Amino acid sequence: MRGAVRTVFLDIIMAAAALLLIMRPDAAGGATAPRIVTIGGAVTEIVFALGHGDEVVAVDQTSSFPPAIKDKPNVGYMRTLSAEGVLSLAPTLILATEGSGPPDTIAVLQRAAVPFVVVPEGYDAEAVLKKVRVIAKILGETERGEAMARAIASDFETLAAQRALIRQRRKAVFVLAIGSGAPTVGGSRTSADGLMALAGVDNALAAAEGFKPAVVESVLAAAPEVVLTMIERNHGMDAKTLFALPAFAGTPAARDQRLLRIPSSLLAFGPRTAHAAHELMAAIYPELKLEDLPPRPWTGDAVVAHP
Repeated sequence: MRGAVRTVFLDIIMAAAALLLIMRPDAAGGATAPRIVTIGGAVTEIVFALGHGDEVVAVDQTSSFPPAIKDKPNVGYMRTLSAEGVLSLAPTLILATEGSGPPDTIAVLQRAAVPFVVVPEGYDAEAVLKKVRVIAKILGETERGEAMARAIASDFETLAAQRALIRQRRKAVFVLAIGSGAPTVGGSRTSADGLMALAGVDNALAAAEGFKPAVVESVLAAAPEVVLTMIERNHGMDAKTLFALPAFAGTPAARDQRLLRIPSSLLAFGPRTAHAAHELMAAIYPELKLEDLPPRPWTGDAVVAHP
C-alpha cells in the first residue's frame, strides 16, 4: 500500500512540475521558454533524445553526451553541487538523478520556487526504461517517451537472446582509477557491475560492494580475464603499463593483454546502455560473431575501444 501511495505522490509531483514548466509566466504575463538544468549523464541524454536539448541551459560534469552539450554551462560534479550556482541560471525545471548532492544543497533546491525532480537511479534494463518514462512525463512527451522506451526494451530483449548464446562466462574487473596506492575497482551494486551483467560478463570482484580500493591479493585470486576502464581516466596508461602493476601482473588478463576502455557516459545507464552492453559483449566474446543492434537516433558512435 505504501508503494502505491508513493507512486501516486510521484505522479502528482511530476504532473505539477510539467504544468509549471509549461505555464510559468514572464514579467509581461506571457509564457517564458523552458530553462532546464540536467544533473546526471542519463538525465541529460534522455532530455536531448526526447527533443528538448535546446531548452537545456546547463548540465553537470557527468554529462558528456550528446556532443551538442559541449557549449552548455556546467554546474559542477553531481555530488558536490552549489545551490547558488544552479539557481543563478534561472532554471524553470531542475532534473537531477538520484544520489545528487550534497544533501544540504538538494534541500535548498527542493525549497526553491523551481520544480525540482529526482529521477530514480538503477543499474539494470528496467531502471533505464523507468528513467525514460519519468522524464518523458515531466516534459509532456509521454507518447514519444513510450515509443523510445519500446525501442530500448526491444534492444534489451535482443541483448538477452544474444547473452543466452554464451557457453562459458568470462570474468572481468572494472578499474575506476589507479593512484599511488591500490587500484579503485567496481564491486557489486555499481554501474560497472550492472553493465557487465548485461554483457554476460561476471564481475570478478562482486564480493565487494561499491567502488573501493582493491587488495592486490584479492585481484590476483579473482583471476580476471579482462580489465575494463574508462577512456577518460588512466588514458596515458597502456595495457603494458597497467598489466605490469602488482594487482594485475599475474592475472589471465595480463597474460592476454586484454584491456578494454569505455566512455564514462556509458556508466550512467541511459538510453545507450543496451548498445554499450552489446559492444562490450562482442569485444569480450568475439567468437559469438554477434549481429549489431538496430541503430537508434540517440546511440551515437562505437562505444568500446581496445588499447
